[in-house]
Amino acid sequence: MAGVALLSVSDKQNLLPFAKRLVALGYELLSSGGTAKSLADAGVPVSTVESYTGSPEVMGGRVKTLHPRVHGGILARGGTDEADLERIGAKKIDLVIVNLYPFAKTLANPASTTEEIIENIDIGGPSMVRSAAKNHARVGVVCDPTDYERVATALEKTGSLDDALRIELAAKAFAHTAAYDAEIAGYMSGARTDKSVQFPRFLQLPFERAYTLRYGENPHQQGAFYTDANAKPGSIARAESLGAGGKELSFNNLVDVDAALEAVREFEEPTAVVVKHTNPCGVATAKTIREAYVHAREADSLSAFGGIVALNREVDEETARALAETFLECVIAPAFSPAAVEVLRTKKNLRVLSVGSLLPADEAAWVVKRLSGGVVLQTRDATARGEVRNGKVPTKRKPTEEELTALELAWKVCKHVKSNAIVLARGGETVGVGAGQMSRVISVQIACEKAGERSKGSVLASDAFFPFADGLQAAAKAGITAVAQPGGSVKDEDVIRAADEAGLAMVMTGVRHFRH
Repeated sequence: MAGVALLSVSDKQNLLPFAKRLVALGYELLSSGGTAKSLADAGVPVSTVESYTGSPEVMGGRVKTLHPRVHGGILARGGTDEADLERIGAKKIDLVIVNLYPFAKTLANPASTTEEIIENIDIGGPSMVRSAAKNHARVGVVCDPTDYERVATALEKTGSLDDALRIELAAKAFAHTAAYDAEIAGYMSGARTDKSVQFPRFLQLPFERAYTLRYGENPHQQGAFYTDANAKPGSIARAESLGAGGKELSFNNLVDVDAALEAVREFEEPTAVVVKHTNPCGVATAKTIREAYVHAREADSLSAFGGIVALNREVDEETARALAETFLECVIAPAFSPAAVEVLRTKKNLRVLSVGSLLPADEAAWVVKRLSGGVVLQTRDATARGEVRNGKVPTKRKPTEEELTALELAWKVCKHVKSNAIVLARGGETVGVGAGQMSRVISVQIACEKAGERSKGSVLASDAFFPFADGLQAAAKAGITAVAQPGGSVKDEDVIRAADEAGLAMVMTGVRHFRH
């Protein structure tokens, strides 16, 4: 006999094929509760933990694997603990296949009661996983169903797991239990005790290294990309590389791609966003995704060179040919047709990422920024839609329907531009962006300079209020016809007066969209 394998899983994905391969290798299967029933019902030979320990499951299944014969069998060291095993009537357990009660899934379900949430705090499972991981020199621990295939294959080839694989599986097991306990600690120190608490006292975020990077922001810095264990489809962490491009994504590429993806999520109509150094430099909507991209590129063709492009529709061959006209670092979209991929593969250093269905613009999430010695945590800035049309118009002239449409676009883009942010738009595209300046009036001047003659007849969005009338006056001088801004300055009356004197329409949204 190859040995003893203990199976106790909540997630039964691919369990039966794996168990059958273990039986074929000569393993004796030991299992408990629902896992034992699933195996027996499928005709897989299995012994119950209850028959092995001689102790019945009690307290509604709360206590079944917490027994010296189970943990002794897992923790026993070869050549050291045989006498103790014999004394307690136990045998060595060589494989531990365990995953835990679905605490996070239960917690995420609004219909779950407190009792259900607490009952999904696993006790025996983490104990077995940790025991096996501690004794990885002898025991293989498998807590992730995606590892079943390579574990079974390794056993079939050599009859055992090599040291490197056992250490890797043990590290994953400890990470698994650490993330599990972090979820519980966050719950117990947050909404569990006080419904008004949005941020738990204890915060541990589970990340796994996806790959190392060529370097960080600069060549003398090292870098790596870590993915959130709970990342959703539609995020960078779940994006698929389609193989185009001769280089891996860099630190700066990843940051820029995420910025572009966040911006393009704001729009429902076919939209393209071109990003340079995390700031959108060109955004356009149109009837087709190709037309949207061309307009976004031409909004600031100088900055688009070497930029990052995000699109919110599948890329077809025609759009791919337009993309191939300019040197770009990366293109990300929900999908790419096979013909589009073939076109883009002709661009040697272009990276192509398929992200699937985009997350909605109002998706709730936490945003974390690292500071020296700590982090700041906030909810995602998930508003923008409807804020212009629902805003207050304090000026004598109201914006036209055409101006409102352009203001909506400028407003959505403005929240993705570094503060102080100014965005000019006309029709379905941006024509000028002023980003990251210490003075708002300077941002206005930069945006108007970028737009040139296109500033005449365009509209302007400002991420925060105008502290003085000078910024609005500069916009009026450049030919801006309408403005959207949050309002709330002590100088609001001066700004409104300046708008009226220039014949501008202005919307005050009451919402600020700083981005630092």
